[in-house]
Amino acid sequence: MIARVQVPDHVKPGDVVEVRILIQHPMETGYRRDEVGRPIPRNTIRSLTCRYGGEEIFSAEMSSGIAANPYLQFTTVAQSSGVLEFAWVDDEGHSEVYRKELAVAG
Repeated sequence: MIARVQVPDHVKPGDVVEVRILIQHPMETGYRRDEVGRPIPRNTIRSLTCRYGGEEIFSAEMSSGIAANPYLQFTTVAQSSGVLEFAWVDDEGHSEVYRKELAVAG
C-alpha cells in the first residue's frame, strides 16, 4: 500500500498542525463480484493510528462504508521536531507503517 502524508514544511512550537493522509487501498466491501461472478472478499482497513514522538495522537476504526483510497484529516499541536508514525491493518491482516518528519523550529 502507498500512503501520501501532507504536513507543513516548518511550524513553530504551539502551532496547530493540519495532518492529511491518503492511503491507496481498494477497501473492498465483500459485496462486489469479479468478472466471472465470484464474490470479491471483504478487505478494508480496520484501524489506523498516528503517533507523534511515540505518543498516540489520533486513531480511527474504519468499516466497509469508507470509499477506496481513504483520506483522513486531523490536527495536532506542534511540540518539538519528531516523527509522525502512521500504522494501519486491513482485514487480510496486512499491516503497514509510514513515517513523516515534522520540523518544529522557533
